Amino acid sequence: MLRKGIVVAALLLLPAFASAQVRGPWEVTLAASGVNGNKFNGFQASAGGSLGYFFNDNFEVAVRQTLQYSDIGGVSLNASTALAADFHLPLGDQNQFLPFIGANIGYVYGKHIRDTWEAAPEAGLKWFVSQDVFIEGLVEYQFFFKNSNSVSGGFNNGQWLYTLGVGFRF
Repeated sequence: MLRKGIVVAALLLLPAFASAQVRGPWEVTLAASGVNGNKFNGFQASAGGSLGYFFNDNFEVAVRQTLQYSDIGGVSLNASTALAADFHLPLGDQNQFLPFIGANIGYVYGKHIRDTWEAAPEAGLKWFVSQDVFIEGLVEYQFFFKNSNSVSGGFNNGQWLYTLGVGFRF
């Protein structure tokens, strides 16, 4: 009788396992934006991307790269490269929502900015619109290291970054 109950319980659980999301451990995200004045007398654009790896369903490590171009007040090209670690909490009946919280550390460099190290706490949400494709929203507060020994003053003079992009798991 006990074996029959175990078999019935296992058969009842099969639909739950069949509907669970099975996604690959790799992730690529892409984002871009552009802006110009109402007289089209200047242009700013930015592009970003990341490559991430999930060690399990919750923990991801990623490398992010951004580029910013501006021809307002002189041509400048700035960039940042960062390493991020995020903890995800799958939600939804098929884990289609992945809110996350984490941090990143990286380097900001370019023509009209001071090259420096940065660090940032971050949070966001990945919304899977299909099995392997998602829309991502990310917010971070970047603060800068004024010199190699101190972040004092850098936190108070930081900046908020907002990203909206598309991602792919494979």
